[in-house]
Amino acid sequence: MLKIFLLIIFLASCPFSIVNAQQLELNKREKRTVQKHKKVIYGTASYYSDKFIGKKTANGSVFSQKKYTAACNVLPLGTWVIVTNLKNGKSVKVKTNDRLHPKMKRLLDLSKIAAAQLGYLNKGLASVKVEVLGGKLNDWDNEINQLKDTVIVQ
Repeated sequence: MLKIFLLIIFLASCPFSIVNAQQLELNKREKRTVQKHKKVIYGTASYYSDKFIGKKTANGSVFSQKKYTAACNVLPLGTWVIVTNLKNGKSVKVKTNDRLHPKMKRLLDLSKIAAAQLGYLNKGLASVKVEVLGGKLNDWDNEINQLKDTVIVQ
C-alpha cells in the first residue's frame, strides 16, 4: 500500500518537474540566442579634443563634452551602445552622433565625460568592447532580435 501511495505521489509530481525542466531549457536557449545575436565590436577608443566644443556634429547637434556621445564610422548615427573599458571593466552608455575622420583607425571618439567614466582620461586611449543596443533604448528587445552578426574590429 505504501509503495502504491509513493508511486502515485511520484507520478503526480513528474509532469511538473518535466515541464519545469523543459521551461528551464527553453530559457537557456533563449539566453544563448540573445547572446549569439548581440552585436559586439572590439577596438580602440579615444576622446574628443576641446577644439570641437560648440561645433556641429554629423547629425546636426552641437557637440558638448558634458553629453554622453560618441563618434563612430562603423555604426549608424543615433545608435545607442554600451562601451566597456577592457582594462578596468567600467562601462558607459552613449549615443553615436558624429563621424571620425575617414583615415582614423580608432573605433570610437567619446566625449570627455564618457571617457572619464571609463577611467582613461590620463592615458588618452583605451581598448574597449562596444555592445550595440540599437537606435532607441526602449526598443532594446526589438533591436536585439534584428542583429545577427558579431563583428570584431581590431
